Amino acid sequence: MATLQDYRDERLRKLAELKELGVNPYPAQAKRTHTCKEVVEKFEELADQDVTVVGRIESIRSFGKLAFIKLRDASGSVQLYLQASEVAELHASEGVLGMKQLKLLDTGDFIQATGRMTITQTGEKSVGVHELHLLTKSLRPMPEALTNKEERFRRRYVDMNVNPEVRERFVRRSRFWQATRQYLDREGFTEINIPVLEHTTGGADANPFVTHMDALGDQEFYLRISHELPLKRLLGAGFEKVYDLGPRFRNENFSDEHLPEHIAMEWYAAYWNWQDGMKFMEGMYKYVLEKTFGTLQFKLGRFDVDMSGDWEVWDYAEVIKKHYDIDVYDTTIDQVAAKLKEHNLEVEKTDSIPRGIDKLWKNIRKDVAGPVWLVNTPKFISPLAKSNPEDDRVVERFQPVIVGSELGNGFSELNDPIDQLGRFVEQQQMRDGGDDEAMMLDIDYVEMLEYGMPPACGWGYSERVFWIFEGVTAREGVPFPQLRAETDETTKAIYPDLKI
Repeated sequence: MATLQDYRDERLRKLAELKELGVNPYPAQAKRTHTCKEVVEKFEELADQDVTVVGRIESIRSFGKLAFIKLRDASGSVQLYLQASEVAELHASEGVLGMKQLKLLDTGDFIQATGRMTITQTGEKSVGVHELHLLTKSLRPMPEALTNKEERFRRRYVDMNVNPEVRERFVRRSRFWQATRQYLDREGFTEINIPVLEHTTGGADANPFVTHMDALGDQEFYLRISHELPLKRLLGAGFEKVYDLGPRFRNENFSDEHLPEHIAMEWYAAYWNWQDGMKFMEGMYKYVLEKTFGTLQFKLGRFDVDMSGDWEVWDYAEVIKKHYDIDVYDTTIDQVAAKLKEHNLEVEKTDSIPRGIDKLWKNIRKDVAGPVWLVNTPKFISPLAKSNPEDDRVVERFQPVIVGSELGNGFSELNDPIDQLGRFVEQQQMRDGGDDEAMMLDIDYVEMLEYGMPPACGWGYSERVFWIFEGVTAREGVPFPQLRAETDETTKAIYPDLKI
């Protein structure tokens, strides 16, 4: 049985023969008048015109003086029909191949074909080729099928060729973020890119990645875990509606809903409160999902979700009391730990009351179809949100619960510098006590608040929203998921002189 190395050796032989003929197998220039999809859809309109298409060879069938090539570009596929009497002869300096050189082509090669539209005897709309150019000679054959998950993730470029539906997923992912931008831009928000490297990182409960900057005396920096604090500094600078969309990094384990690196968006609006934000986000979810998927009704695993209607609103403390008979404002760590054990939930040495109650809530959340707004979160769970004036124990926070997940997070933002400093100190004490996910004390942010930040609402969501509605896991939902670095034995054998 032929191995990958055998196929590669044969293609290297063909590459050498092409070079001996004077053909450049990797020219810089290509021409195209129409996509593969267009020449088929506009067949009648193009009947008397020359067209030029480009793409990758999916298959070649040669019958002496007659050949058929299936060509594919990003838009779709078209058949190329070649007759020896119609196809130009070899013109090496121009990169033109004749019928005799078809034997030097393989599936996976990129070519350019010029000709007129025709219908073959089998009734297939095809390009009747009269000039053929080689654009790229491939050295490895595409597999006919690729199902091994590890292999698919390691060679996504192969996965997307063999499984084109995977490539379409990332077209939808792009639409998701385009729609997010469109909605915010039309509502008067300004996109401002903020730093990824931070002296002090905050805005979320997460363990950061640590790095160093040589140019600043080898000072320690963190990859941002959130966009929050720099964007709120912009509110203090005089902006009224700002957002940023880009990567954030959390040095945590992989799961079906979490990746250490992922794309997220946060917006902040001066003079809004949490209720303004809830109304705004119900409209935004509908707009973005409709633009991305073309529907607001979804069947996602065991959940049927209709995003077109009104949302339910749940009170945090009432939900915990109903399910566990715990008063979140009057409980002990022992009582919380006992409920965790009773429901077969993990109890760790670093667990605090906030961490334990959050685990209890997540146990409820996993069975919620939604959409539901979770409101009146206890202050000790939300250190950056503003207290509710009607109940100082809770904050003005709103979280969407959909398909068992929290798919976003919003607050009336805390702008009292004294209150904020006290909460930062409390978080820093938790951090000093061994909680690596607790927030750091950011004194510069407190100073900004002392200069004054207007009342505001803030919101953030990540691409987990897309993964959930796309119905895929986190790793399936990004084009190049992180994996442990490995080099397979075939590659090592192909490049024996390299230290890989």
